[in-house]
Amino acid sequence: MTFELQGRGAFGGRAEGEALVCPESIQGWAGISDVTGRIIEHGHSQWGRSIDGKILVLPCSKGSNGWSCHFNSAMVSGFKPAGWVFTKVDSRAGVAIAVLKVPAVSDLNGDPCQLIRTGDYVRMDGDSGRIEVIRKGE
Repeated sequence: MTFELQGRGAFGGRAEGEALVCPESIQGWAGISDVTGRIIEHGHSQWGRSIDGKILVLPCSKGSNGWSCHFNSAMVSGFKPAGWVFTKVDSRAGVAIAVLKVPAVSDLNGDPCQLIRTGDYVRMDGDSGRIEVIRKGE
């Protein structure tokens, strides 16, 4: 099954890859390893998974104003998402989008954290806000 979502482009460019859906977002401090790019937040649904090369699907940011710093540190270590899909871009997410300079889409015509599943293949266009989702295993 393939379906499309339409949103607002938050940072231009195109990206594609496997979705990593985090409906509870990811904490910055003690949420993502700066040196491995893995989610280390205790109790997180995606604990141990790497953000590297994934289309990160998040409702918004989570934690302190240093949230984007941890994603930047992971990027410096060689680990960054291929793209961002946010339900809503808040100020911390906006800074992370600008710092990592990877395509981002938000304000979609459906809740991406409910419609997209981890492992789905996602093609996204940060200019037009269009997202194509290819359901894994279907």
